[in-house]
Amino acid sequence: MQSYDQKSYKLFYNWLLISFCMVFAMIIIGGLTRLTDSGLSITEWELFTGILPPLDSDTWNKYFLLYKEIPQYQLINASMTMEEFKIIFYWEYFHRILGRLIGLFFLIPLIYFHLMTKINKKHIYFCYLILSLIIFQGLVGWYMVKSGLVNNVTVSHYRLSLHLSIAFIIISLIFWLILNIKKKTFKNFFTLGKDNFLLFFLIFIIFGQVIMGAFVSGLDAGKIYQTWPLMNNGYFPNDLIINKVKDFFDFEHHSLIQFYHRNMAYFILAYTLFIGVIIFKNNERKLIKPFYFLITILFLQIFLGIITLLSGLNMLIASGHQIFSLLLMLSAINLYYYQIK
Repeated sequence: MQSYDQKSYKLFYNWLLISFCMVFAMIIIGGLTRLTDSGLSITEWELFTGILPPLDSDTWNKYFLLYKEIPQYQLINASMTMEEFKIIFYWEYFHRILGRLIGLFFLIPLIYFHLMTKINKKHIYFCYLILSLIIFQGLVGWYMVKSGLVNNVTVSHYRLSLHLSIAFIIISLIFWLILNIKKKTFKNFFTLGKDNFLLFFLIFIIFGQVIMGAFVSGLDAGKIYQTWPLMNNGYFPNDLIINKVKDFFDFEHHSLIQFYHRNMAYFILAYTLFIGVIIFKNNERKLIKPFYFLITILFLQIFLGIITLLSGLNMLIASGHQIFSLLLMLSAINLYYYQIK
């Protein structure tokens, strides 16, 4: 970056930081929306309406009557009062409003940076990729909600995992770009080589664990086997029967999903410690501090996962578990970034 670009780049950098914080908050609110079973409280997409919350009793009654038509109300919440409905409504409402704000906040400044400043075109095109994912995320969000409006009391855990995965990809891309701007360079994420493949694979398995965590959340699989280190009295769940190879891929089986989620955590811990041994053995000084941060987040994440189970899925602890999964992903990306030449 040349000196005459510094002012533009400072503004660009601050815009990215604010965008990062907004997406981070969006993921937290999205997690709480799921934990409170609030995501189906608004049964219409309302692309251009619904900007303001209900302001009178007639509008509230309209939303409540629409909610009463879906299976979640009829089979689970039939005794829900209007005041209770307002609580779950506002969780989903703020989730949607923040999504719209993120889209506008990313779109309008991006046009300005593209037309009015001398930001590196590689960075600008990278931002357009992020913007396209933000727009796509809105479509996926509605696609997810639709799965819970007919014949189901909750959304599809497959669609939930897709929605969460895209959110993680969006914030990871913003974080990567922030690192590039901070270092005044443009490192390619897919710079694979024998020196950084181990760290790339770490990111891959953490991402896989995030998907598995979404399966656990979507199926409410954490409500069974709330013991640790064993699943009740054994390492394997006692209701799990494997007769064929395809049984290992039954992602509708609550016990199997929780079993995979637990054991992927153990594998990630062992794999990360193995990476740490290599870093210290090769005396890679630039990676030591990022590794310390990563391993600290990992231990806290595993601890929160265990406490989440033992607490009977306490909402605040479960939310903390999700937040630390995001921090774990970002800390792994940070370590990988410093490894790339």
